Amino acid sequence: MSKHVLALEQFDRQQLQSFVDRAIELKSERKQGVRHEQLAGRTICLLFDKPSTRTRVSFEAAMYGLGGNVIFMSSKDSQLGRGEPLKDTARVLARYVDGIVVRTFGQEIVEELARYSDVPVINALTDLYHPCQILSDVMTVIEKKGALENLKIVWIGDGNNMANSWIEAAAIFGFSLTLACPQGFDPDEKVLARSKERATQSITLLRDPGEAIKDADVVNVDVWASMGQEDEQEERLELFQPYQLNRELLAKAKDDAVVLHCLPAHRGEEITEDVLEGPQSVAFDQAENKMHIHKALLDQFID
Repeated sequence: MSKHVLALEQFDRQQLQSFVDRAIELKSERKQGVRHEQLAGRTICLLFDKPSTRTRVSFEAAMYGLGGNVIFMSSKDSQLGRGEPLKDTARVLARYVDGIVVRTFGQEIVEELARYSDVPVINALTDLYHPCQILSDVMTVIEKKGALENLKIVWIGDGNNMANSWIEAAAIFGFSLTLACPQGFDPDEKVLARSKERATQSITLLRDPGEAIKDADVVNVDVWASMGQEDEQEERLELFQPYQLNRELLAKAKDDAVVLHCLPAHRGEEITEDVLEGPQSVAFDQAENKMHIHKALLDQFID
């Protein structure tokens, strides 16, 4: 097994399933009041280029919940902000901490940090991938629906980092995935091609959200303009309007379909208030599960 978590495609199904199973176990033990101390005396560094609520707090809570310590550092507050080479930062941090959790823009940044780091590097989000988030989403689907194999999972909206990691997850876990994206906003071509070669079930890219969502068991949406795309917000609002998850569109899915949103949500844009707050939404269970997945990953890779 790789000592880093850079993308889901590094792992096989058994390995990814073991992370989810461990997260479910840790979640159950936490509810029973079991205290975990296996990472006592260990420290991770959160090295973040992008703002965060859930990812930062869930990683901090996860590490503290395992008895460990956390150092948070934004790149602008480090020598990276003054041009220090990534390889120097990686080699120095690896002598201070037991793991580096990175939230940044380019995938090449986490890959270079991993190349020079002697301790695990975990991708907490790049513009290309969001592997930890998708693992917590998969965990949520398993909790709500059971086995993944017979489910139709649907992605509606931008073919962003979340979509890319969902595509990788579909290929590895072996479930059917249908994506509906506007023309010009498709997932990464290379990610899609590699995943289709590996997949045992269909991975389908459509334009019509109504066709995509038909008979869906799981419906997943995200914001229309991700961090770094704020200047495209107005243009995207008009272009993506047909992809809004509202009651009318959701009615085409199965009656017991669940709705995922990784948050933060722009109510009235990619999802309506009544859907996000409705009985089919599991967005806040999904948000909680980030902490449990992060615990499982830290337990595996730091311990």
